[in-house]
Amino acid sequence: MNRSESKYFNTALRMDEALAALLEKKDFEYITVKEICDAAGVNRSTFYLHYENTRDLLDETVDMVQKRFLSYFDVGGESFIDRLPTASRDELQLITPDYLHPYLSFIRDHRRLYAAAMSRPSDFRSQEAYGAMFRYIFDPILARFSVPVGSRRFIMAFYLNGIAAVISEWLKGDCKEPLEFIADVVISCIPREGENKT
Repeated sequence: MNRSESKYFNTALRMDEALAALLEKKDFEYITVKEICDAAGVNRSTFYLHYENTRDLLDETVDMVQKRFLSYFDVGGESFIDRLPTASRDELQLITPDYLHPYLSFIRDHRRLYAAAMSRPSDFRSQEAYGAMFRYIFDPILARFSVPVGSRRFIMAFYLNGIAAVISEWLKGDCKEPLEFIADVVISCIPREGENKT
C-alpha cells in the first residue's frame, strides 16, 4: 500500500470510528455529515470523496464493527461453520467459556456501541446478522441435536433473549462484575444435554 492509499484508508477509518462514537449518543437518522466530519477531523469534500451519503458510511462502519467482533475469537484453521457437520456434540455447545469470554470481552470493551446496537438494531443490521447466524450456525446445530424444525426459532429466541437480559443487567452496572462471573451466570442458566435442572 503506497502512502496516498494509506492516508485514504486511515481517513476512512477515522470516519468509521467517528460514526461509531456518534451512534452511541443518537439515532442514525439524526446524525449529520457535519457532525461526522467534525468528529473525524475531516472536511465535507473528504467525506464525499469516500461516500455518496451517510448510509454508505453506516454500511462500512457496521462491517468494521463486525470484523472487530470476530477478531475477539480465535478462528485459526478450519472455520466453525465448516466443522459443524462433523463436530462432536460437545463441540457444538456454544454456551461455554471458550465462546462466552471473547463475546463478553467485546461487549465490555465496546459497551456503548453494543448498547446502541441493542437499542437501535435496524441501524446495525442486527436482523440481517441474526438471520445469517441462524441459517449457518444455530439451525445446523439444532438439527444435529434433533430439535424439531418448528421449535427451533422459539428455542433460539428463548436462549438469546435470556442471554441478552443478563448482558443488559451487566451493562446497567457499567460492566463492573468480572466477565468470568457473567459467563458463569449464563452457563448456570443453560441446562446441558442429559442434565436435569431442578
